[in-house]
Parts: sequence; C-alpha cells; structure tokens
Amino acid sequence: METLNIESLINDLALILVLGAIATVIFKLLKQPVVLGYIVAGFIASPHFDLFPSVASEANIEFWAQIGIIVLLFSLGLEFSFKKLVAVGGSAIVTALIIVVGMMGLGFVVGKGLGFGAVDSIFLGGMISMSSTTIIIKALTDLNLRQRRFVPMIFAVLIVEDLFAVLMMVILSSVATGQNVAGGEMVNSVLRLSFFLVMWFTVGIFLLPTLFRHLRRIISDEMLLIISMGLCFLMAVFSVGSGFSLALGAFVMGSILAGTIEAERIERIVTPVKDLFGAVFFISVGMMVDPGVIASHAGTIALLSVVVIVGMIVFGTFGMVATGQPLKMAVQSGFALTQIGEFSFIIASLGMTLGVLDDDIYPIIVAVSVITTFTTPFFIKQGDHCYALLERALPQSWTRLLNGYSAQAAQSEATESHRVWNTIAKRYALRVLLYSVVAFAIVYFSRTALRDLLIRWLGPQLGAWTGIVATLAVLSPFLYAITRPSIKRHERETLENEVGRVSFVPIVVMVLLGLVISTGFTMAVLYRYAVLSSQMSLLLAIALVLMIALLFAPFYRKRVARLEQRFIGNMNVRENRRTGRGTNLVSDLHVAYILVGSECPFVGERLRNANLRQRYGVNLVNIQRGGRHFPVPSGEMRIFPGDLLGVIGTDEQIQQLLPLVEAGEQPQPSAPDNVRFTHFTLSEHSPLVGKKLANARLREDFESLLVAVQRGDDNYETPTPDFEFLTGDVLWIVGDPKRLKALH
Repeated sequence: METLNIESLINDLALILVLGAIATVIFKLLKQPVVLGYIVAGFIASPHFDLFPSVASEANIEFWAQIGIIVLLFSLGLEFSFKKLVAVGGSAIVTALIIVVGMMGLGFVVGKGLGFGAVDSIFLGGMISMSSTTIIIKALTDLNLRQRRFVPMIFAVLIVEDLFAVLMMVILSSVATGQNVAGGEMVNSVLRLSFFLVMWFTVGIFLLPTLFRHLRRIISDEMLLIISMGLCFLMAVFSVGSGFSLALGAFVMGSILAGTIEAERIERIVTPVKDLFGAVFFISVGMMVDPGVIASHAGTIALLSVVVIVGMIVFGTFGMVATGQPLKMAVQSGFALTQIGEFSFIIASLGMTLGVLDDDIYPIIVAVSVITTFTTPFFIKQGDHCYALLERALPQSWTRLLNGYSAQAAQSEATESHRVWNTIAKRYALRVLLYSVVAFAIVYFSRTALRDLLIRWLGPQLGAWTGIVATLAVLSPFLYAITRPSIKRHERETLENEVGRVSFVPIVVMVLLGLVISTGFTMAVLYRYAVLSSQMSLLLAIALVLMIALLFAPFYRKRVARLEQRFIGNMNVRENRRTGRGTNLVSDLHVAYILVGSECPFVGERLRNANLRQRYGVNLVNIQRGGRHFPVPSGEMRIFPGDLLGVIGTDEQIQQLLPLVEAGEQPQPSAPDNVRFTHFTLSEHSPLVGKKLANARLREDFESLLVAVQRGDDNYETPTPDFEFLTGDVLWIVGDPKRLKALH
C-alpha cells in the first residue's frame, strides 16, 4: 500500500502559496487580475523555471487542484441558481447558444487545420467557447463601466455560458471515454444528465430550504460551513455514482443551495475556502506552462488568440442582434466577451485527467488566456468606436432594418389569449417534466431494488403484489398531477373576456397527454413484476389511471396543491423574504426584509426624521444590526448601511421602497426569527380588553407594533390612540410571538 508523504505535501503547498501571495500582491499593484498572478506563481514553482525551488511532486499539487475545481464549481453554483437562469430570459440563452456553438465549430475547424486529432479539436473548441466571468467583471469595474446599459445583458449571457460549460464537460467526458463522437452516445449522455439535474434540483428544492428554515436558530457559521461543504462533496459522490464528474455534482449542489434562505451566508463563509483552493488550482495551471512549448507554438498561440477575439466579437454581436438587441448594445457586448478563462482551464484539466488531450495543448491554451486577458480592457473600450464606424459604413437602409427588427422583437404581437395559453402550456410542460422525473425515479427504484427484496422476503406472488401496491401508493399523487393541467382564475377570466368562452381543446389535449404518460408509468410497474400479461397490464393500468384522475381527484387535489405550494415557496424563498411576496397576513399588507445599502438616501438619519410611514406608507417593525435585533425601534434610532429593515406595507409600497433602501447593496444577513407579523383574537380575559391603545404600552412592555384590528369578517381598522379594545377583536401585530401570548 502506497503511503502519503505528508512532509512533501506540506512543503509543496507552502511553496506554491508563498509564491502565490507574492505574485498576487505584485499583480494587484499593477492593477492586473490576480488570476494571472497565480499562473505566474505556478510557472515559477514548476520544473520549467530553474531559478527557484520546484515542487517535489506535481501529484501533490494535482490533489489540491482537484479539490479546487470542486470548490470553484460549488461557488459558481451558489452564484447561479436555476431560478436566475429562468430570469435572464430567452435572449441571453439564445445568444449564449450561438456563441458556444459557433466558437466550438470554429475551434474544431482550426484545430483540424493545425493538425490536431478529432478529440483534441473538440476539446479545443470547448476551451475557446467560454468567456471569463472573473476577468470581464474585473475589467468593467476598473473601467467604471458597470452601470452601462449593455452590462446586464453580458452578465446574463455569462450565467448561461456557465451552465453550458457544465453540460459541455459531461458531453466531452463521454466523447473522450469512447474516443468517438457517436450521436447516440451523446444523446444518451444529455438525457442522463437532464434526468440527474431535474431529479436532484426537485429533491433539493423540496427538502433543503425547509431543513435550513427549521435549523436556522441553532446553526452557527462553523456548522453551516460543515453542512454546506458536506452536501457539496456528497452530491459530488452521487454524481460520480451516476456516471458524471465530481465537478458536476458540486455545481448542482451549489445551484440548489443558491435558492435557500441561507444562500448569501453560505457564499460568505465558503469564500475563504474557495479562494484558497481556487488559488491552488490556478497555480497548478501555471505549472503546466512550458516556455519551450510556447516558443515552438508561437504561431499557433497567435492564431488562436486572433480566433478567440474575432470569433467572440462576430458571434457575440450576431447573437445579440439575432435576439432583438439594438446594434450598439450588440457591438459593445461582442467586444466585451473577447477572452477565455477559468472554464477553459477546467476543460483542459478534464482532458488531461482523462488522458485524451495532447500535452502541448494545455500550455498553448494558458498562453492564449493570458494574451486575451491583457487585451480585454482595450477591446471593451473600442466597442463604442467600432459601433460608430459600423454605423457610418452601413447603408442607412440596413441600420433602419436592424433598429426596426430590434424594436419589433421588443414588442409582442401575440394576442392576450395567445400569451395566456402559452403560459398555461409552459407551466403544464414544466409540471409534467418534474413529476415525470420523480415518477421515473420511483419506478426505477421499485423495479431494480424493491422488487427483488420483497420477492425474496415474501415469495413470488405475495412479494410481487405487495411491491405493486406499495409502488402505486407512492406513485399515485404524481400520476394525478401529471393528468391535471392548471388554469388560474385570472387566466380563465382573461380568456373569457377576450373570446367570450374558454376553449376546451387545449385542455383536453393536455389531459390526454397526461393520461398516456401516467398509463405508461403504471404499466411499467405492473408488467415488470411479471404477475400479469402485457395486455392485462395495459388494461389494468388504464383503469387505475382513470380511477386516480376521476374518483380520487378530491383526495389528491389538496395534497398535490400543498406539495406544489411548498415547492414554489421554497424555490422563491429568497425573493419572498426580500419583497414580502407570499407573506400576506392582513388585507394586502405583508412583511419584507430589506438590506440597507451604502447609498440609501436616509442613511445616518433618525427614524423620526426618515418618515418612512409618511413618505412611503410602510411601518418599520424591526432592525437587525449584526447579531442584534431591535424589535419596534424607537424614533431616536438611526439607520446604517448593513442594517436589515423589517417593514410592513403593500406590494406597491415595498416595491417603491426597495431600490432606495438597497442602493449600494451588500450581501444580505438572515432575517430574524423572533419577530413575526402575526395575529390573535382577544378573549374576555385578555389584559387589553377595555383599555385604550394609548394606555396599552405595547411598544414599551412587549416591543410590539399594532398594525391593524379586525372587527367582523372584512372590517379592518387602523387604531388611533383613543381606540378601545373589545372581546373578539383580532389583532394584527408585529413582535415576538412568545411575549405576545400574555395578551391573548
């Protein structure tokens, strides 16, 4: 058994970290990305540089670098989230797809022209198709261009490119292991990946936010770090067990945790770990730089640098124009994407690990990355000049055509009914996809594990029927959900107002499609247990599905609605906490938690001078400052950057307040647990009955704020100091529920 040389491992780690620290300080002073400093440090520590001591074993660095890839992908997942992907819109997705496909094709052609093999050329195309998020953000910040109109679109494209990069790693792994580009193998890999992503996304969103919500009071930063990194590596293990890479599992878990209420806190406490192991990874990249190889391939490096710059400009601009963006924004975006970075190194490392990438390609791609990193600020600044030249050079008819196309694409010509039906169809397709994945997982587990276990315990007949009944009992709520399209009340009213009635043809089509899918899952359970023939299995499956869809609909409707409500609430928990959506408690009021940014207009003012109620109509019920909570703060308290304000108001009032308070926003702390917007009914024994509000001392003795009093079903009163409490009043109040029990 081979033993690990601990002393050698520590010596190598000490060397590369010291060199990395020195190099990053120098590059920071030179106002260059620290990633380049890590690469330089790696080159100095490599055997290719004789003036300094070299690492004793590159295998030691490879060990740390693999951990670095996992942590980097986990951190990227934390910044990603599937909800953010939906939010960026189709324009960013199509633009990123055009760039990735175009650059991969261009890279493959150039690679073949340079004499590379098919697999090397495919990997080369993948490496030059991904722009660097880190470098672009750094360049835009240094140039003070973060507020330009084209920047949000670039960030949206980069988000989508991150997902494409993860998909590409899976496809390239399949291509590499088979040493071919078989279409069937690639389709199989994409389908397996899709199932893996949807399954773990569904399970993760359903379970993890609920878990964190229940454990928030007892989880310290130390515990949260252990839990999050444990989940990261656990998902990496599951990913490998499913036939994918460690990095994919880490990315998936990061994207799942990005939707939880603790996402910002996890991102904050994981950052030092990411910085440490990320630095080791980029240093390991620098160790692959061989000056001899670079000198002998100087022409190839120059050619690939030109290909990256020109290709990104062309495909980036074309992608933006094709999706309806104005020509100026398209040109500016294309010129900002002219570099490759971290994902290029990760893809190259994948190829080296699999043993399918030529050793010379790694230092070549590193050199191309270094060159394009240095040229990025120059090309960003040239975007406006090139647009001006292009505008003068293009015929006016072309300019009018492009601008007209952009304006037309920004406006939807579809009728309101078409938009409603599109929304219904998309929602149904998403529900069918999610429920089908869960149903497939249940059937797969039943057929592969449960069946043999029950037959061995209970015998062939009893074991088979027990397995069928147990599987269908678990499966039936999901089968019902698949057969049930959802139309909301306002959608039905819109359709009735526009066309006079709701057409049942699309609904019937959705129901029939759901019945067919559900019948397929049911028959898969019945037939696999080999109790019935295929004809009997089909007939029984149809009968069972019809019973579930018709007879048991009332039983399953409420349960499925609760499942969906919990899932949607978990998926939107961060946004709901920020805006207060989903927390309506009285009339149209709800509670929201808003972080005070450094540029908030009333930072430093006393609450009495901020006049939040008079200006914006909201009530301030809590301030969290660091680890301290100030329920129902007095008018003398001041507001500072980083405070978390708990406010109550209508949706319109909160939306008006959000951009002002969050100006210059920082990472959000967690919302408090001991302050809630709640309600209770006054009994005849309540100490408040018969008292006036002015004498109730709610703020002084209970640190609470009375928002409204309900008398009758829909009669809500805003209490004045002379308001007298009566038995049966429903108090809508903010405070600590435990302390408020004394008032019931």
